[in-house]
Amino acid sequence: MPVFTLGIEEEFQTIDPNTGELRSHMSKIVDGGQIVLHERVKAEMHQAVVEVGTNICTNIQEARQEVTYLRQMIIELAEKQNLKIAAAGTHPFSDWQEQLITPNERYDRLIEELRDVARSNLIFGLHVHVGIESRNEGIQIMNAVRYFLPHIYALSTNSPFWRGRNTGFKSYRSKVFDKFPRTGIPDYFSSAAEYDEYIELLVKTGCIDNGKKIWWDIRLHPFFDTIEFRICDVPMRVDETICLAAIMQALVAKIYKLHKQNLNFRPYRRILINENKWRAARYGIEGKLIDFGKQEEVPTHQLIHELLTFIDDVVDELGSRAECEYVLKILEMGTGADRQLAVFQQTNDLKQVVNYIVEETSFGIR
Repeated sequence: MPVFTLGIEEEFQTIDPNTGELRSHMSKIVDGGQIVLHERVKAEMHQAVVEVGTNICTNIQEARQEVTYLRQMIIELAEKQNLKIAAAGTHPFSDWQEQLITPNERYDRLIEELRDVARSNLIFGLHVHVGIESRNEGIQIMNAVRYFLPHIYALSTNSPFWRGRNTGFKSYRSKVFDKFPRTGIPDYFSSAAEYDEYIELLVKTGCIDNGKKIWWDIRLHPFFDTIEFRICDVPMRVDETICLAAIMQALVAKIYKLHKQNLNFRPYRRILINENKWRAARYGIEGKLIDFGKQEEVPTHQLIHELLTFIDDVVDELGSRAECEYVLKILEMGTGADRQLAVFQQTNDLKQVVNYIVEETSFGIR
């Protein structure tokens, strides 16, 4: 098989250690970080968000080293500004209306177009790029991998609270992001040419100015030779991020291998996959997803085990068996959402939930 390179981007919250609130002082962290991290740290639209991204990694071990290093550095830079870093898909109680916007022409245009939909988009995600040989191969892999997006999403759920409320969802982040145009599960595309024609049509008609304004849960990247997974909440722990990235890489490798053997994985319609995405957002790993082949509900835990079986013949070649099997630990201890809710049940204090997220963000780093 080819080398399925990895690039991982994580979005973090900047936290006031005294109040637990979001603090719009990201620029101080970014300015200091760019001295040592260069392009691997950057500002986002809200000043309470800081994003870091790895270099191109040839395997999951390199990716772990990069993710760990970046988290460590961003935590240290934040501490110099008397701030903390937290990894969760939403902040448990801070209000988006109180957060400052980063001065930037691109963000100004986005807010002018989308108004409060953009202003209220105070969410934090994990984006994973997996390198591909060709765009034509990539579009076929993307079509097939869509089916597994709810499985991966369920494992990442880490945003049960929004503006001080227990939303009843394991991932409310996706409900916030659903207000944006061009989000969610993408449609089926027969070829890279059809995909490119779609983007060109949107540019020609003034819907977008470039392909990066397509914010689907998975996309063929408009500028890089990668498939970009965008569906996940940012996980609390490095181990969880690396596990999810390893599973994404293995799925791409597995579908690629099937294609080279002249075999196919049945593509399912977007409207069916959306049913499972909704269940994943609502219940995380504790609910049921639909097995569309069997046409019946199946416990999500069972389907996660079946996912491990599906990718089993490629993980050793990728050198990622241990990283993929960490999913069993997630099933045992619960996702970030499950753990946040457990802390809240014990303390009835969202500030304690924030403290827990901050502690977990540095788990295994120092």
